[in-house]
Amino acid sequence: MTKSLKNELRDIISGKSEVRHGRIIQTITRYLKESTAPGSEIKGTKHFKEQETENLKSFAEKHHFWTTINFSQYVSEGAEQKVYLKDTSKVIKLNDSIYYTSWGDYFLNLLLHNYLFSDTAYELVGFATEKDILYAVIEQPYVQITEATDLIRVRHFMENNGFKVIRNNYYINEDLGIIIEDLHDENVLTKSGLLYFIDTVIYLTNNF
Repeated sequence: MTKSLKNELRDIISGKSEVRHGRIIQTITRYLKESTAPGSEIKGTKHFKEQETENLKSFAEKHHFWTTINFSQYVSEGAEQKVYLKDTSKVIKLNDSIYYTSWGDYFLNLLLHNYLFSDTAYELVGFATEKDILYAVIEQPYVQITEATDLIRVRHFMENNGFKVIRNNYYINEDLGIIIEDLHDENVLTKSGLLYFIDTVIYLTNNF
């Protein structure tokens, strides 16, 4: 079962299989790989990510993928993103991929999230710049909280799906080779007794 799931995830990452809202993310991921010259920069370095940023700007120009934001509908922000209310059913998030050493890894996170937590799938709708910083603009279903999130329930949910705790709110599935970080009560919400994972930071290990 784990092997077939891992293969399915690999097909999604490679673009061979579809996932909710995944097509444009897969397209951009492929564009980044093709437009970043092999050996020109080392992945994980500042210069590599700067090259990715310029390539994403070129993609946005070529494919008319710039978008504008209604900044009056500001909700909140954290270290990694700013959140705005689009309407009663969706929020808009601006993410500059600060938690990731490359934009490619950020888009990988989106694909994995959309597979694992499809009820709160991210939809990439464009790019925007503010104060010379490039942001990915994503839409996500708005979750109306009805009760506080019990982190023991989150742990049981993750354990039932093959993940174990590394430390508080950080989980790993060693068979799949996936780490999911920062699952605290602001990133996992509860509505009518159900858990909704709205913000995830997902990495692949060497075991993937």
